[in-house]
Amino acid sequence: MKKITQSILEKVIRKRPANSYKGTYGKIALIGGSQNFGGAIIMASLAAVYSGAGLVTTMTDPTNQTSLHDWLPEAMFVDYHDSQAASPIISAADVVVIGPGLGTDNQALTILTKTFELAHKNQTLVIDGSALTLVAQNHLTLPQDSLNVLTPHQMEWQRVSGIKIADQTPEANQAAANKLNALVVVKSHRTQVYYQDSVYENTGGTPAQATGGMGDTLAGMVGGFTAQFADQPKAVLAAVFAHSAIADKLAHKQYVVLPHQISEALPKFMKKNQSV
Repeated sequence: MKKITQSILEKVIRKRPANSYKGTYGKIALIGGSQNFGGAIIMASLAAVYSGAGLVTTMTDPTNQTSLHDWLPEAMFVDYHDSQAASPIISAADVVVIGPGLGTDNQALTILTKTFELAHKNQTLVIDGSALTLVAQNHLTLPQDSLNVLTPHQMEWQRVSGIKIADQTPEANQAAANKLNALVVVKSHRTQVYYQDSVYENTGGTPAQATGGMGDTLAGMVGGFTAQFADQPKAVLAAVFAHSAIADKLAHKQYVVLPHQISEALPKFMKKNQSV
């Protein structure tokens, strides 16, 4: 098993070229946030913007629009009920993050299946939260052409893979990830990442992260990193490490680390750890 350490950051986070523009850093669509769970997609969107994604569109329930723009005026808004408006943006995105706060009702299932239908080659699909539960409950097949990145906690991984938490060994998890045609980030005390023939274990993390929204923030970071950095598997590893490394630093002075604090710390952290 390979360790994810700080060395991954300089391999991934590059100094921005002088002649770049917002299109250089990717288009990302984030889909989620039902009426009762708008905070989840807002936290994911914060992470995507603060990690440097070039163009961010948040597709959510209209009840969340005011809060979204209070927190994040940089993000564009689309009503996720409006398939005619949403579909071309999903198709044009380099990365789609779906699931934070999406819910598991019929409307959520319709949005997820439509997103799967639109997924295509050269697109990364980050599947998190409610979307993972919908995949498990409805026995959905993941798209075949996109790079599928699953970000489950251990119970969500049990639902998707069928492997009970007590039986989630590296060998069993890797076999399940390959069968699913996915790169899988299994979140735990020491998060592990499974991709093809490799297993990686994160070396950071703190119990101060045990609070609602932490996974939504990681999903947004994974989306932001994969939208702008060419080696996407390494970008996922860098996002996983950065997420925990920032939390570890904040936890020196705080009993609990809030997810939005990780996002707010990202620009300075990435500047400090970029390649020269």
